[in-house]
Amino acid sequence: MPQTSKIALPANQLEEIRGVVTEDLPRVDQVIRDRLQSDVALIDQVSHYIVNSGGKRLRPLLVLIAARACEYRGHRHVEAAAIIEFIHTATLLHDDVVDASALRRGQDTANTVWGNQASVLVGDFLYSRAFQMMVDIGEMRIMAVLADATNTIAEGEVLQLHNCHDADTTEERYLQVIYRKTAKLFEAGVRIAAILAGRSSEIELALVEYGKRLGNAFQLVDDALDYSASAEALGKNIGDDLAEGKPTLPLIYAMNKGNDEQRALIRDAIERTGRSRIREINEAIESTQALEYTARFAHRESAAALAALAPLPGSKYKDALAALAEFAVKRGA
Repeated sequence: MPQTSKIALPANQLEEIRGVVTEDLPRVDQVIRDRLQSDVALIDQVSHYIVNSGGKRLRPLLVLIAARACEYRGHRHVEAAAIIEFIHTATLLHDDVVDASALRRGQDTANTVWGNQASVLVGDFLYSRAFQMMVDIGEMRIMAVLADATNTIAEGEVLQLHNCHDADTTEERYLQVIYRKTAKLFEAGVRIAAILAGRSSEIELALVEYGKRLGNAFQLVDDALDYSASAEALGKNIGDDLAEGKPTLPLIYAMNKGNDEQRALIRDAIERTGRSRIREINEAIESTQALEYTARFAHRESAAALAALAPLPGSKYKDALAALAEFAVKRGA
């Protein structure tokens, strides 16, 4: 039987989960503030803007909870959590330039405020600062995991670019992108927590599976929300994925299951017209039950994440990891 959460999941469910590492979270924030400092004023401005823009800090939270679930008693997990956040933030800066995005987390993107050049270069600063911090930790296996993750994320970006405006993108190609772009960093975060704690290969590999499945579930739900949430709730413009020509799972499924007219509509939107016919696209998605299919897929990934936790010793931290897997698929409910 899969592990189930013993943490209640109310409207403020993420705050409930954060509650198990209340002492660690302020320390991560302090490390982030300290390591963002630069003599170059523009770096300070852009990096603080994006880091303090209201994100959930989900990835560093995962590192903290996973380390505690592995019975880690040191302090390096705080630095590791900040490293993961810096890598993630760097990817956001680069993503917004590649996608020409104007809105993220409900506010103007950094490239809208300071321009593409500044966003790319500050993203490079955050990547390089993250690697400086890895050296400070002094654990070669952690450096190897994070170097591999960073490279894999870059490959995911290129794969997604290759898929853009390609209406023949398959579900398999889509899944490769979300694993590389999103799930890989989830996986790396929980893996380095196990390494820091010196846990067995069984525990480490269990957390790798958990992180991969959790990251997949989060991205699947995000892609469904692009066609079902309000702009205010989503923190970006509705239909941004379609405007960028990204064939995400709801579109792929709707095109496979739709009638000839719907397939032609979706193909044209992916290849040329973007979200100009978003109402008709949403109708096609609804009639083919593409969002329900995507939700079922996300729930399967969440269930697999829960099942992967079985080898971990029982604790409130294991319960929090289970709660995160449930939270992943309840955000749009």
